[in-house]
Amino acid sequence: MIFKYSIKTAVNGLKTHKSRSALTILGIVIGITSIILVVSLGQGAQNLILGQIKGLGATTIIVLPGKISFGPSTAAETMNDSLKEKDLNLIKSKANVPYAKYVMPMVVGAGQSVYGSNVYQVAVFGAGGLVPDIFNITPDKGYFFTDDDVTSRSAVVVIGYKVKQRLFENDEAVGQKIRIKNTTFKVIGVLPEKGSSSNFDDAVFMPYTTTQQDITGTKYYSRIVVEADSDADLQSTVQDITNTLRDSHNITDPLKDDFTVTTSADIAKTLGTITSALTAFLAAVAAISLIVGGVGIMNIMLVSVTERTKEIGLRKALGATNGDIQTQFLLEAVILTALGGVIGIILGSILAFLISLLISKFAGLDWQYSFPVSAAILGLVVSSLVGLIFGIYPARQAAKKSPMEALRYE
Repeated sequence: MIFKYSIKTAVNGLKTHKSRSALTILGIVIGITSIILVVSLGQGAQNLILGQIKGLGATTIIVLPGKISFGPSTAAETMNDSLKEKDLNLIKSKANVPYAKYVMPMVVGAGQSVYGSNVYQVAVFGAGGLVPDIFNITPDKGYFFTDDDVTSRSAVVVIGYKVKQRLFENDEAVGQKIRIKNTTFKVIGVLPEKGSSSNFDDAVFMPYTTTQQDITGTKYYSRIVVEADSDADLQSTVQDITNTLRDSHNITDPLKDDFTVTTSADIAKTLGTITSALTAFLAAVAAISLIVGGVGIMNIMLVSVTERTKEIGLRKALGATNGDIQTQFLLEAVILTALGGVIGIILGSILAFLISLLISKFAGLDWQYSFPVSAAILGLVVSSLVGLIFGIYPARQAAKKSPMEALRYE
């Protein structure tokens, strides 16, 4: 029996029992759909996060307090008060960090912003007058505060797009006053909508000295942002900052650093690795259903062998060999699982696309749909292999049947 005829016979056998065939591949469909959905949404989340990080710029260096670790270390290591004004002045010195173009401290806090009866939770970014230069963002209306405002601890704020919409709606915001943590601030600027490129839409910027005084009540910095002169000077600037802080903190053992110096590229790489690993883990969990589906296919195929005993006997009586029978039943299992893989890919892609639209519309994120080509190919291959592996035993059982006993079977 030629292979082409074996395929035709297998397809006809599946068509004869359409309902059973549909139920057989249900487990495979669910498994592949889950994998496509998880991987697609995982890629969307990764693109969103990396887009935010890349918005910092290729030559941006971030100095964080504490030794950042993504292992099982304590969370306390990620935040402390190790960055002081002395460190800021040392980093600003050209003698210590000659290739630093901009140096700006930041103090991060949070609080409720209030205007009239409107209340909105905001992230508070205490910064210097270099925000427009470092983050490449300027107010859509009004202006940004200056270093003089920082020195005088001015109670002024520049608010994000969403903050303006939630507090003022269609009213003019510039010149109005809002309250954060019992302190009144004058709105001097409104930032344009940034979407997924940053989290500035929900933020309020104010002089970092004002933030320390009125919001956080601290005298240290949450981070120090440095921009190198050029890409070529990036790594040398990182090393200069590291050496300067180690000297300032009397650290001789690098393992005892109480700070972290990283670049936007480093952060993007680390977060990319984390999101990829998380997506792979979730996809592996979803893939367990493929094994369940494979067991289901084996059970159904064994039942099919029993039900079609007379058919097997008749075909053997007409000259079909054991190999022909085994090939037919094995092809039926592979065709079923491959078909289930195709349906799962289509269904998973449609669901991922719809969820991406919902996230983009209702969550206000610029979430981009991403079709996982590699996952689709892998899913199709794996589903076919599942059919092959779990179809071998039923196919061999069918091939072993004696033609005389099969013809007498009732």
